[in-house]
Amino acid sequence: MAIPTSRAKEKATIHIDTEKCNGCGKCVSVCKDFSIELKNGKVTHSSAAVFGCIGCGHCMAICPHEAITVTGREISPDDLFNLAELAASASFPDLLSLFKKRRSIREFQKKEIEKELIEKILEAARTSPMGLPPSDVNVLIFDSFEKNKIFAADFCRYLNDMKWFVSDWFLGIMRPFWGKENDEMFRGFVKPLFKIYTENIENGVNLVSYDAPLAMYFYGSPYTDPADPIVAATTAMYAAESLGLGTCMLGGIHPLIQNGRKARKFREKHGIKFASREGLFVIFGYPAVKYSKGIKRTFASETYLN
Repeated sequence: MAIPTSRAKEKATIHIDTEKCNGCGKCVSVCKDFSIELKNGKVTHSSAAVFGCIGCGHCMAICPHEAITVTGREISPDDLFNLAELAASASFPDLLSLFKKRRSIREFQKKEIEKELIEKILEAARTSPMGLPPSDVNVLIFDSFEKNKIFAADFCRYLNDMKWFVSDWFLGIMRPFWGKENDEMFRGFVKPLFKIYTENIENGVNLVSYDAPLAMYFYGSPYTDPADPIVAATTAMYAAESLGLGTCMLGGIHPLIQNGRKARKFREKHGIKFASREGLFVIFGYPAVKYSKGIKRTFASETYLN
């Protein structure tokens, strides 16, 4: 039985051209499902497959003689492309400079994002590693100032109907069930967030999406590896940075539109196909501010095991 996703329920099919195969075994070495093996100097299908071909395409991508192809689960030989040589790739100093330069930007010029830049961001984000192919990441794109304003205003109306969720009586009831840390987070972050979102939008100030000219919501399906939308959002963010755009991740929207009847109606209204364990909004725009200095960041811990 194949591993199911929202896009594929059947296993992919591995095709072997024995005339082209020279038995180098590279495809066998990269197949972690054990769907193929070497016999009598040629690659053949194995009876020891764990799940059945998931359609990762590793075997097809590594074969030097194009003797093996994969079809199904949204993959085919037409998806292959030649990789650039290492010398043509970004160097570590280039990447580190990009990473260090990025800061969260919430102040944008009154300039829309060109369609070709949006497509470049999506092209980069599609390359993101995934827990299981084919990717179950969905992307909702708000590609204008107006679309973002409409969404932010509607989100605040939704929050006004949900104020009981951050009321003292409800938080008091829930504290024994969700624990000290969640209680602290709700009282110190979520409750004030409701207040600043809803009160400011009434005065024409959008602190939900900061009147950005572009926003993308990365979310999954019930099958998605929870990390996948976050990885894709991060890739999109750095791609946009390389294109001269400012970006900011917004963590205050996704968790509040996942549970309950009203959340489901809100998602349906805005074309969001699934409730998703993890998800992330990212806003983009031409920066209206410029930082001259970066700030060093640290992890909570970095431990090498003995």
